[in-house]
Amino acid sequence: MTAMTWKNYFIYQADYQHWANDILFASLDHLDDASRNSSQGLFFDSIHKTTDHMLVVSRNWMWRLQQDKQAIGYGVVLYPDWKELKNALRHDVRAMQHWLEAQSEDFFESQISYPSANNQVRTNWVRDLLTHMMTHMVHHRGQLSAVATRLGAPVAEMDYLYYKREMDAHLEHSKQHP
Repeated sequence: MTAMTWKNYFIYQADYQHWANDILFASLDHLDDASRNSSQGLFFDSIHKTTDHMLVVSRNWMWRLQQDKQAIGYGVVLYPDWKELKNALRHDVRAMQHWLEAQSEDFFESQISYPSANNQVRTNWVRDLLTHMMTHMVHHRGQLSAVATRLGAPVAEMDYLYYKREMDAHLEHSKQHP
């Protein structure tokens, strides 16, 4: 068995994020556009705007990790269309996973400096920034799931251990049926 490295850990975490987003989207798809766009008392108001915020934050942090100076303001809605938004978030999370796979092990043990939202230069460990990215998505998925359930959508079972069980079952199946 291979020892778990920071690189492997975050590659798995990115895969989990992709899986969990799909589980959430399957639940949210039971709602109509009016429900997804209605004010729900979330920090970003609606299900749609909160999902879009997850995409904005993911892009901003990826650009910081890549030392790219691009940034998107937090009040912007990138994708007003639900299907386009879901596909963009799916694409970006998978692209993040592939980008992480291409990084050296040393990258995960490094620090980067970047401008904060108020243009102060901050320096953090890459692994801390990646942890923030991953937990940020988990945080908002939890909020979205609670609101969706209240609106009548099915419960989204997206705990990490459910992901692990599903992946382990896939691996076992592939061993038995090559």
